[in-house]
Amino acid sequence: MRLEQEFLEASRVFLRDDFMPRLLHCLNQFSDSDLWWRPNETSNSAGNLVLHLAGNVRQWIGEALVGIPSHRDRDAEFTARYPIPKAELIAKLESAVGDVVSMLEHFDADRLLQRHHVQLYEVTALQAIYHVVEHFSYHLGQIIYVYKLRTGVDPKFYEALSTK
Repeated sequence: MRLEQEFLEASRVFLRDDFMPRLLHCLNQFSDSDLWWRPNETSNSAGNLVLHLAGNVRQWIGEALVGIPSHRDRDAEFTARYPIPKAELIAKLESAVGDVVSMLEHFDADRLLQRHHVQLYEVTALQAIYHVVEHFSYHLGQIIYVYKLRTGVDPKFYEALSTK
């Protein structure tokens, strides 16, 4: 396997097989009020972060690399205060990630160094994909932290690594 193909495969695996199951575990355990809880007005709820992740993956990969308009309203992802039903929120994220994973599966690895305009940035396709994976991981960590704060439960994602 070429390095470029391995990069695309690793990106798909992180999003689909690593990050999404952990995120869905947390979301499925949240009550609706916990999903939209925020510790203060300068912080985001897990619900806001899920909206943000769905918008981000669609814009950075779907729109910038594949040409599918995202019609994203980034500000609205953070200002939403109304409780979108959990099932609708999960469906929105699963659809976005599923579409992007499929796009990456069919992405021509020879195009990884082509430059694209995303938001205010000029990036290669490789940089855009790397951004999406890193960005997803970053906000997943925040959601897991909110999950622990609200439930008092350790999701034990790394239990197999414990030496106890």
